Amino acid sequence: MDDKTYRLSGAGALTVPAAHVDKLLELGDGECALLYLHALRMGGTLSPALAARELGRSEERILAAAEKLGRAGLWSTETPPLPGPPNTLTGYSSGEIVRRTRDDRAFQGLLSETQRVLGHSLSGEDLKTLFGIYDQLAMSPEVIMLLINHCAERLRRRYGEGRLPTMPAIRKEAFRWANREILTLEQAEEYVASLDRMEEESRRVRAALGLADRQLAPTERSYLENWLSMGYGADALAVAYDRTVVSTGKLTWAYMDKIVKSWYRKGLFTPEEIEKGDVRPGGRRPETKEGSPETPGGDDKNRLKRILNMDEVK
Repeated sequence: MDDKTYRLSGAGALTVPAAHVDKLLELGDGECALLYLHALRMGGTLSPALAARELGRSEERILAAAEKLGRAGLWSTETPPLPGPPNTLTGYSSGEIVRRTRDDRAFQGLLSETQRVLGHSLSGEDLKTLFGIYDQLAMSPEVIMLLINHCAERLRRRYGEGRLPTMPAIRKEAFRWANREILTLEQAEEYVASLDRMEEESRRVRAALGLADRQLAPTERSYLENWLSMGYGADALAVAYDRTVVSTGKLTWAYMDKIVKSWYRKGLFTPEEIEKGDVRPGGRRPETKEGSPETPGGDDKNRLKRILNMDEVK
């Protein structure tokens, strides 16, 4: 009998409540345990499509495991509430702000850097907003500065130099981060990096759709962001665009959305998967490498190959 002692390498990177461990052990379901760990790694949220792809399961299996976790009290389909609406930060008097700013060197540095990035001194209301973010949302000065620089960089990319974020916009983004429990510098850097990757893929998609030279309308941006969140990249969306134009004569967003969603339901994400698993407009099926339709009868060349293969088996 093997009496060796085994230890997990890198233990402690993620924290699992003891009560959750007990429930997972009581379930005795490996699918549930695997999905729980995936959701934990993703910050406590679940995208069934993403989980299915990363775990190598069907989306039906993922949803079944999620439902079982829910019945065990380990999963909630409710959207967690924000720490508070963007206009409900606790008010501060001017005297309190002055006193606490004088006594808090960390906030002094944050204030100085914020004014440098925004290019102007903060008004009384803006100062109260910045201090409220710092004081109530439990974010470190480093995280807040990363958030402010992220807001500024996002505007620069979208509108060019000269556009700077307002404090109400920064406050709104801060609540979004707090709602996602992005509180540490490591979490913030990972989140911003993921947004940068999505923005880069968005630029590739816009180039494929011939939209690189103009800003997207809000509805267009909503379509694009939804497709990216579903796991589709520029190469696959270029195929959807081509089929849309062939069928409608132009880029019709709603029509293209139907194509993409039909692929999503079939579990087709890459151009290769789409070409093999989806019938083309007009009823044509994907072609084989030899360039001939993959029909039951096939041509003489394919029939000969099948006969030869059968002879080899015999």
